[in-house]
Amino acid sequence: MRMYKKVLVPLDGSKLAECVLPHVEALAKGCQAAAIHFVQVYAPFQIPPGMEAVPLKQAEIDAISARGKKVAEDYIRGVTAQFDAGTAKAEGIILSGAVTETLADYIAKNAVDLVVIATHGSSGVSRWVWGSVADRLLRSSCAPVMMVRAPGCYPGI
Repeated sequence: MRMYKKVLVPLDGSKLAECVLPHVEALAKGCQAAAIHFVQVYAPFQIPPGMEAVPLKQAEIDAISARGKKVAEDYIRGVTAQFDAGTAKAEGIILSGAVTETLADYIAKNAVDLVVIATHGSSGVSRWVWGSVADRLLRSSCAPVMMVRAPGCYPGI
């Protein structure tokens, strides 16, 4: 019996997040996972607080959101195409919304057996933000979460 049939891999487009890929590849082959879901969550464009006076038409807002979605789709398509999942089916998924809540909802609704996500190191804003997502997901996910420490988190390691 396969322990991990469906594995979710949240990615944000950064090299930091991609440090999980060798681990996921080994898991997919070793545990004979049936499906690997590479997921990127993008936030539709919203006018930032205090900038409401800037005149933007709805068509412009929609175009900005569409560009963000296209970038996410292209990125996930590229990761999925390059991934060697063995017998598992690799699938790219784009979701929209608040990252942690959207991922937790997807995990619950899609019977995900394992989440594999990168965690932050000791410096850098992007590491702090992405690590924060990993930490919140660990606390809110109904599936086990495997956190992979990104290389370079500590000098010399």
